[in-house]
Amino acid sequence: MDTLGLGAIGIAIDVSPSYLDDARELELLGYTSVWLPGGQIDRLDRLADLVRATETATIVPAIVPVDVYPPGQTGELFDELSGTGRFVLGLGGPQSARPLAQLREYLDGLEVPADRILLAALGPKKLEMARDRAAGAIGLLVTPEWTAQARHYLGTAELVVDQFCVVESDPDRARAAARQPLSFLATVPGYRQNFLRMGFTDADVDQLSDRLVDALVVWGSVRDIAARVTAHREAGADHVVLAPLGASSIAAGRALSELVVSSK
Repeated sequence: MDTLGLGAIGIAIDVSPSYLDDARELELLGYTSVWLPGGQIDRLDRLADLVRATETATIVPAIVPVDVYPPGQTGELFDELSGTGRFVLGLGGPQSARPLAQLREYLDGLEVPADRILLAALGPKKLEMARDRAAGAIGLLVTPEWTAQARHYLGTAELVVDQFCVVESDPDRARAAARQPLSFLATVPGYRQNFLRMGFTDADVDQLSDRLVDALVVWGSVRDIAARVTAHREAGADHVVLAPLGASSIAAGRALSELVVSSK
């Protein structure tokens, strides 16, 4: 259920000299949400700039890292933007020895309504926290089978899938683009643990096997990418964020905009 008004399909955008103009164009192409990846958030006011540059799209960070920005600063940003009705706060727990405890402490000190927060969540305990302490969860680098299991843990809470995609039909070029972020993310304990939980082997993760890459990053034609979006939606995702790799986010957003039209 779309309790946050995100619509069916959103788009992730890279920070560039033209990213505010790009966000406006993507909104006009029909994307109902524009997402700023956590690695692009060098300052929180980039999110405020995106809200001001757009008129209808909901702006969501995926995610604000809680070990970088204190709850007071994050709360001030939400207060500044809450009146627009077009800002949802995406938060991610720290990669530390006590991630659940630290995330719980952060939420305790955060003066933001729970129904305007999404938590990055992969394992059962974080999914339950996203259900109980927020509006729902964001899953990255997951399969449709994971989506179905996450829906079980979340109940009726919001479920967003952040889907890496490559608009490229050549297998070698597509997989090379996919392996660029995976080469780092596969070393992050939370992601690695979830890869294994989803049934991949240590060898799959260590070698970034074709099996792993193809399951986590959809590549090919617009039709191929649409099929993966449909699979996540049928498995229980309320919203799918297209996160383009390789090509610029605006070029990929233009190419994929027909998915947005067909989803309405």
